[in-house]
Amino acid sequence: MSEQRINCRKCVYFQVTWEPSQPYACKAYGFKGRLMPSITVKKSSGKECQLFTPKH
Repeated sequence: MSEQRINCRKCVYFQVTWEPSQPYACKAYGFKGRLMPSITVKKSSGKECQLFTPKH
């Protein structure tokens, strides 16, 4: 069973910040960080992101 990683760059909630120490943000979950938000969510909850919404 191979799980494909969620590509945050294709999500409407993904945001790039101006902060070098926290370059990525997720508007859905309301956090900023060094890692892509989907990686942070997976590490924190053990589950893939449940709020991914593709851009149109």
